[in-house]
Amino acid sequence: MEELKLDNIYKQMGISDDVYAFGAKMEKQLEERFKEIDETAEYNQLKVLKAMQDSKVSEACLLGTTGYGYNDIGRDTLEKVYADIFHTEDALVRPQITCGTHALALALMSNLRPGDELLSPVGKPYDTLEEVIGIRDSKGSLKEYGISYKQVDLLPDGGFDFENIKKAINEKTKLVTIQRSKGYQTRPTLSVTRIGELIKFIKEIKPDVICMVDNCYGEFVERIEPTDVGADMVVGSLIKNPGGGLAPIGGYIAGKKECVENAAYRLTSPGLGKEVGASLGILSAFYQGLFLAPTVTAGALKGAIFAANLYEKLGYKVVPNGTESRHDIIQAVEFQNDKALIAFCQGIQAAAPVDSFVSPEPWAMPGYDSDVIMAAGAFVSGSSIELSADGPVKPPYAVYFQGGLTWQHAKFGILKTVQSLVDSGILSDNL
Repeated sequence: MEELKLDNIYKQMGISDDVYAFGAKMEKQLEERFKEIDETAEYNQLKVLKAMQDSKVSEACLLGTTGYGYNDIGRDTLEKVYADIFHTEDALVRPQITCGTHALALALMSNLRPGDELLSPVGKPYDTLEEVIGIRDSKGSLKEYGISYKQVDLLPDGGFDFENIKKAINEKTKLVTIQRSKGYQTRPTLSVTRIGELIKFIKEIKPDVICMVDNCYGEFVERIEPTDVGADMVVGSLIKNPGGGLAPIGGYIAGKKECVENAAYRLTSPGLGKEVGASLGILSAFYQGLFLAPTVTAGALKGAIFAANLYEKLGYKVVPNGTESRHDIIQAVEFQNDKALIAFCQGIQAAAPVDSFVSPEPWAMPGYDSDVIMAAGAFVSGSSIELSADGPVKPPYAVYFQGGLTWQHAKFGILKTVQSLVDSGILSDNL
């Protein structure tokens, strides 16, 4: 069989000459930026490798346990590796943590008590946390346990409202939650440096307050993490960046020993804590996924920047824009109508290695206040470090694109979205 040229195999995969040429021109313009991303990936790769070597990860660590999981050397060593990477006193890394929302709920519910107050100084949290907090009533919310909540919105320019944050902090303020990524909003993602400035300001007002950072989508994007700039806890999901696309489930909490212990007692039982929790034979995926995470994250980051520049060139509002510095792997594109939003997601689905033949449709997803469309043909169900896109079907009809286990797949996925918009008559094929 004759070897196909690169543009010809793209054509076989449904990408027109015009769309391919449009993407190739943009990729050429991004070469220097991509080189910087590769250098950060190299730094973080060595950081992860050193943590594994210093913790003496052995073949025995990959085997796992069943039953109670007492003396699980692999589980305990993995938590030491996470604590080393995040420069924290302790870490909880478990398959029993089902998702990012569960990890965040666990961190909040274990470190807050009736009468305490939770403060978000960066505006509304991610939609699924609204029921955890009690912004929207739900069984078992913090509100039901007598824990109050205050929120200070960001300023119109995305800056911190320091004056009102200071006013909001009082004797009841026990924990401050800082969401690094944008969630279903079009505000800027927070850099680690900005998070550090916010934590410093808060700690000067109330030194004993716990500062927790929702680190989802941000791990390994920069060379430092929020715990390097004063965060008491960082929380995330293993089916996002740190799982490297291999972890089939799980979440982590890394931070001060007392905060992590509280979370462990809440996850299992008072008196048991971190001592129980079998790893059930999936530790090798946790270790290998973490090892690959810096490189996988770099590929996803390139995809996000590629998408931003392509869609900005097409005239759409993108957040972040094509030239801004990056602090997570998420790219938002505002379409202003549901047809374009759906076409984008259908393009992502058509580019997937799994279920590429299905067409995503909006549906009433639990935990959200509007229909949501999600596209993800993933090896791990719901994994958003894999090529995926989603968005609430409501104004401004923004789609949130993330992931791609390799840069090459992320690139193809974005070209497929442009092709989908062309094929739907939303874009002209004369790009």
